[in-house]
This record gives sequence, structure tokens and C-alpha cells, in this order.
Amino acid sequence: MSRTATAHATDTPLRDTLGSTHFAILAAISVSHLLNDTVQSLIPAVYPVLKESFHLDFSQIGLIALVFNLTASLLQPAVGAFTDRRPLTYALPIGMGFTLIGLLLLSRMDAFGLVLLSVCCIGIGSSIFHPESSRVASMASGGRRGLAQSIFQLGGNAGSAGGPLLAALVVARHGRSSIAWFSLLPFLGILILIQVGKWKRNHDALRRARLAAKGATGTVAPARPGFKVWAPFAILMILIFSKYFYVAGLSSYFTFYLIDRFDVTVKTAQLFLAIFLVSSAAGTLLGGPLGDKIGRKYVIWGSILGVAPFSLILPHANLLWTGILLVPIGLILASAFSAILVYAHDLMPGKVGTVSGLFFGFAFGMGGLGSALLGILADHTGIGFVFKVTAFLPLIGLAAAFLPNLKKVETV
Repeated sequence: MSRTATAHATDTPLRDTLGSTHFAILAAISVSHLLNDTVQSLIPAVYPVLKESFHLDFSQIGLIALVFNLTASLLQPAVGAFTDRRPLTYALPIGMGFTLIGLLLLSRMDAFGLVLLSVCCIGIGSSIFHPESSRVASMASGGRRGLAQSIFQLGGNAGSAGGPLLAALVVARHGRSSIAWFSLLPFLGILILIQVGKWKRNHDALRRARLAAKGATGTVAPARPGFKVWAPFAILMILIFSKYFYVAGLSSYFTFYLIDRFDVTVKTAQLFLAIFLVSSAAGTLLGGPLGDKIGRKYVIWGSILGVAPFSLILPHANLLWTGILLVPIGLILASAFSAILVYAHDLMPGKVGTVSGLFFGFAFGMGGLGSALLGILADHTGIGFVFKVTAFLPLIGLAAAFLPNLKKVETV
């Protein structure tokens, strides 16, 4: 067969393969995200257990959250940039392995410093998992990148919702040592991600063969001028700050708020937190596909600013209405991140891992910083005051009005 014929024969099936949406891979990545974030969400969910076991104050709880989130955040941009330049087939199962080690350590450590080491290991696992899995989701999207990121995020939010529920049902009843039972989750994740790694290796080989058949060196769109990238990036970072400082207050201290204000049990407080997290999981599927259709800018604007009426009412509601208000807050707020992430991908085409690592890392960092600062504020002013202050954060969503409208960027 001639070289031209070979290239033509190769090019046709590759176009069909690379241009389709691989729902099986998206499902695998989403399930792995669920397993990973179920484990990660156990940490804030067991804060009351740790507080009682080690006789901690709110500042020390904030330090645990800070170490966890900063460890998870600082490495993510570096991991994303590295895998953009040199893709690693089995980076994902390696990251899940760190999560497994950290989980086992957390169940056995008997000193506060060693607890910090445990959450550090889980944070490293997150640093590896999130940017690389987001890049795999983009590879498997078939051009429907908002939908792909929403499916990926759905697993993470579902895991974040399941962690506190499992903590209420298992850890609160059987103690800190029962955390070791959850080691089966990252172990299962490792098995799934080994298969994802094999698909990724084959996908990369097909893409290189397609480019060789066309005589091309790459498909990355031209870079945008500097100011047209960094000005919108700055706005997106401000919006991430708004979203994740508010989420930090809910995820880290909402159980304490409910116990303090309504005198409920730890188990009841964790169930209320689960209502918020389950609502967030359901809202995840809204932002990505909607952004694909109407534009990501409008989804970003509405998903952050739209929370403000509910967040402002929340500190003044009774217990029943508190539970009701958590539903729209979770639904609306959760739709933001997928749209923000794909919008950022469009700003820097060809740098999916770098951008994903930067935004996941910044989100985790803001969550950790928010937890630490809000813990200090709670020690000095009371936990109720914290939620009165953070209620105004969604108003920062007005900044989304300054984002430019972007043309779609096609990726393989």
C-alpha cells in the first residue's frame, strides 16, 4: 500500500474515533472522582470527631483545613504543566495511591502533627488527580467540553456529598479508627484508573498518528494577546475566591453553626451538610451543558450572583428554612465551576492541564485559606457572625459582567 493510501486509510477511522464523545471514559473518570472526593470530604466531615479526640480549638481545625487545602492546591499547576508537556500514562492511579496512604494514616495517627501529615498525603493525591483527570475529560469530550467537565464534576460533588453522610453513619458511630474501612474506595479507584490510563495511552497514539498522516505538528489554536488572557483570568480568580470562601464556611463550619444555634446533634448537623452537598452534586450538571448552548459567561454570572438572595437570608432562617435554603444555594452555586474551567481553557488553548491545575489549585487554596481565616474569626466573634459576613460574598458575582464573550475553541 502506498504512503498516501496508508495515510488516508489511517485518517478516516481516527477522525471518527477522536471526534466522538467517549461516555464510558467520562463515566470512569466521574466514578473515580466520586471515590477520590468521598475520601477527601471525610476530612472536614470528621472535624468534630478530631476536635473531641485531640481537644482542638477552631484555630487548630482551621490549620488542618489549611494544610490539607494548600497541599492540594500548590502542586496542581505544576502537575498540570508537566503533564501538558510530558503526558504520564499512569499518573492518575499514582495520585489515588497517595490518597489511599493518607486515609490509612489518618485512621491510626495519635498526635496532632501526624494528623497534619495524613491530610498532607491526601492533598498530594488530589494535586495529581484533579488536573490530569480534567485533561482526560477534555480528551474524551468529542468537542462537548462543558458537558464533559460537568460529568467529571458530578462525580466529585457526589463524593463530597457522600463523605459527610458516611461520616455521620459510620465514623460518628464507630470512632476515628473506622476511617480505615474507607480504604477500599481509593483501592477501587486505582483499578479503574489503570484502565483509563490504557485508554489515554491509545488515544494519544491515535492522535499522533492522525497528525502524522496530515503532516501536521499540532492542533493548538493561536495564543491570545496577553492582556486579553490575564484580565479575564483575574476576574475568574476573583469569582473563584467568592465561591470557595463561601463554600469553605459551609463545608468546614456549618455543622458547628447548626450545633451552636439550634442545639442539634452532630449526626443531625452532618445530615444538613449532606443536603447542601447533594444539592451541589445535582447542580453540577447544569452549568457545563448550559454553557455549551448559551455561552459560559452568562452561566458564570448567574451561578454566583444568583446565590446572593438565598445566602443573605440563610443566617436569619429557622432550622426548617435553613434546610430548604441549602437546596437552591447548592444547586445554583455548583453550576459555576465547570463553566469557569472551560472558559479558562478557551482563554489558553492547548494548556488544559496547566489551566485545570491552576484553577483546581486556586480553588483548593481559597478553600483552605477561607477555612483558616474563618476559623480565627469564629474564635473571636462567634460562629454565627461568620455566616452573616460570608453571606455577602456571592455579590462579587457582579464582576462576571466584565468578562468578554469568547469564540469556541475546538480541541481533540
